[in-house]
Amino acid sequence: MHLHHDDTFPEGSPHGPGGSSPGRPGGGRRALRVGLGGPVGSGKTATVAALCRALREHLSIAVVTNDIYTREDAEFLLREAVLPAERITAVQTGACPHTAIRDDISANLEAVEDLEEHLGPLDVILIESGGDNLTATFSKGLVDAQIFVIDVAGGDDIPRKGGPGVTTSDLLVINKTDLAPHVGADLTAMARDAEAQRGGLPTVLTAVKSAGGVTPVAEWVRARLAAWTAGPA
Repeated sequence: MHLHHDDTFPEGSPHGPGGSSPGRPGGGRRALRVGLGGPVGSGKTATVAALCRALREHLSIAVVTNDIYTREDAEFLLREAVLPAERITAVQTGACPHTAIRDDISANLEAVEDLEEHLGPLDVILIESGGDNLTATFSKGLVDAQIFVIDVAGGDDIPRKGGPGVTTSDLLVINKTDLAPHVGADLTAMARDAEAQRGGLPTVLTAVKSAGGVTPVAEWVRARLAAWTAGPA
């Protein structure tokens, strides 16, 4: 049973102040939880798939997807065989996806805890939100770091317009850079605007479906995991 669903938990809470506990109930460090959000069609599921392929040989990974009424994203990952079936689970939110990653995170917390219980110790759990708008952010009680994915076809003014996903995510991925010449997107301007909006937080411009396109994102995940593992349990 999940008793604490807010972003910040009181002192003495088993989740600790400001987020969920890094420890497992039975001892040891739990998996690093990385949330992936972004607008519809930006390439979130493609990013998850590419990360699984890049990391699965060296890390123990699992995935939780969020869709409103379907299991479409989970079924895509299963068809692509990016991980064994038992490592992929789906949450049907029944409403806007942000409600299940920010407002009432209980279904996602249950899915995450079930994966760790059934699979044993994991290194990373990727939690993908269904397609949402630029205001979609994850509860700090659910994830330890957030990746926000936008794409150049959505307009090269998106970084300039900002929004919580663009300005506060731990990593901003500007995806589908290979389409820039076809949609008239100015990548230099997007990079400049992202830097101005993000106050030093990292941004990656890439095409995750291209050869090596997910490499900088995977390297960022590895670095977060190294810091997570080195921290106090």
